[in-house]
Amino acid sequence: MQMVYISDGKAGHRSQALGLFQAIQAKKPQANLQEILIEDLPLASIFTALFTKKLSAVVVIPNWIVGVGSHTHFRVWLLGKIYPHAKTIILMKPSLPLTWFDYSIVPEHDGLTACDRVVVTQGALNPIVNEHRHQPKRILVALGGSSKRHQWNAEKVLNAIAQIVKHQPNHQIIVTTSRRTPANFLTQLMQQDFAKKLELFPVEQTPQGWIYEQMQLAQAVWVTEDSVSMIYEALTAGCRVGVILIDRLREDRITQSVDRLLQQWIAACYDVAQLPQAKALQEAKRVVDQLTK
Repeated sequence: MQMVYISDGKAGHRSQALGLFQAIQAKKPQANLQEILIEDLPLASIFTALFTKKLSAVVVIPNWIVGVGSHTHFRVWLLGKIYPHAKTIILMKPSLPLTWFDYSIVPEHDGLTACDRVVVTQGALNPIVNEHRHQPKRILVALGGSSKRHQWNAEKVLNAIAQIVKHQPNHQIIVTTSRRTPANFLTQLMQQDFAKKLELFPVEQTPQGWIYEQMQLAQAVWVTEDSVSMIYEALTAGCRVGVILIDRLREDRITQSVDRLLQQWIAACYDVAQLPQAKALQEAKRVVDQLTK
């Protein structure tokens, strides 16, 4: 199995593609991945290859041609013309007609209906699998920030962390930030009386993959509600998940997806014992099973 991934270089998009590939590799250990950045795949070379049926940037004959990010879609479609036996796959709602691709893997909040060409998933794909290494009394708090649909509220977040400490006084509580977390928030947090109960890891000081490892070790993860992808990553890792509510600027399909999760899989409370039991979320594996059956 040869997968060619057309990449726009964005970490979140690459995470989705890696999630798909790792699920392929788990099923087909000899699978190989070639990642090609869009800047290394100029349209002129692709148009030439439409006649020669060979593209020098592609070192293997692909079985799957995968793209994430709107700037990759046209190239994925064109490569499908050069390699007609390959399946073309977009890991989001495509910017081109659905019929131009063999499959679109679409998060439920994008609002498409499942059909022969569309596989609907719970959240975007990610490269996490539950390794069953969760440690009792270990908590991870993952903080996001403002977004186009959320406004950061430091008072609410500080109160939430205080309540988590209050309800779990004997737990190890690890707090990390994201690149959207306001720069002064950790300073505010360190001034609180309960801060001595916390282990702080600013995102700037964490290596790549650090947070995924923490999710494998944590019994429970609290995530600010703006970080929807992280909520699904924590669920996929097999953690019990709590959400820290902040201010919403608008309601849309993304916020509605959080509300649906609150009805069954996560909770806006601060006591581990009141969080729903961990779910067996294995969306990448399910997608690969469906596409290879």
